[in-house]
Amino acid sequence: MFELSVRDDFGAAHRIIGYPGKCNNLHGHNWVVEAVVCGSKLNELGMLIDFKKLKGALKEIIGELDHHYLNELEPFSTANPSAENIAAYLYHKLSQHENIKGKCHVKFVKVWETEKSAVSYCEEA
Repeated sequence: MFELSVRDDFGAAHRIIGYPGKCNNLHGHNWVVEAVVCGSKLNELGMLIDFKKLKGALKEIIGELDHHYLNELEPFSTANPSAENIAAYLYHKLSQHENIKGKCHVKFVKVWETEKSAVSYCEEA
């Protein structure tokens, strides 16, 4: 089994509605996202997936969030844009991306809210 990972980042604001503390207020983060994909079948070039395609898919998806107020974007208009919900959202979007779907499996997506705080989301294969 092979695992590939890429990282990228984006800046965005959010608030956790109903949180009994500062996170209920509008604030921002420089989010860091790591995407890890896996698979056992290499292509004719000896690669699971081209890093360029994986990086491009991640960049495209997080580009939709970059410099936005996350609470106003789907699906976060109905679910708090917590690090957990952001990780799950990115996992599902990446899993369905044309560069990924059918080529490898998204093992997990990890989202850092700060340098010291991160959350990972994965599903059974």
